[in-house]
Amino acid sequence: MTMKIRIVFMVMLLLGAFYFTFFYTEEKQAADRGEIQQIKDQADVASAHTVTVKLERVYLDGEISEEIVQETIWSMEDFWAAYADWQLIDMTEEEVIFQKQVDDISPLLKTNGYFGISENGVLSIFNGKPGQAEIIQSFFQIDVEKLESNSHETLIKGIPVKSKQKFEEVLESFKQYSVPE
Repeated sequence: MTMKIRIVFMVMLLLGAFYFTFFYTEEKQAADRGEIQQIKDQADVASAHTVTVKLERVYLDGEISEEIVQETIWSMEDFWAAYADWQLIDMTEEEVIFQKQVDDISPLLKTNGYFGISENGVLSIFNGKPGQAEIIQSFFQIDVEKLESNSHETLIKGIPVKSKQKFEEVLESFKQYSVPE
């Protein structure tokens, strides 16, 4: 019986050695990898940086809209890729300012913009009907003497600007009446 116990004991030792040689090492390595990944994750969190990003859109009519977002930068490469079609204007540790030229008129102009003539004869865009609203943008002096009376009256009443096409048409049509500088 002692011989059987020795054989069983030897088999148990061999199985234990086999287990520790092949399986325990893999489990230990997997656990080590997990710990390493956890350390890497903590390092990534520590290296993440939050900045304020200002996005300026410059429209054809000169209006500038500004959007402010908070960005957490995990990777500078990913951050720059996200704003690849924007132009960098300024950058500090806390703030990044990007700008983009928009080939359209501003939403403000589409909803409430009117071409008109100012008191001193300058073709302008008003935030509302001319005479009742502030001037958003001025373009050029118009020779009122050359204008047909109905064109002059139309400018006094105001021409709504609803699209980029209308914006460009009005500018082009009144350019011929501009006073040379």
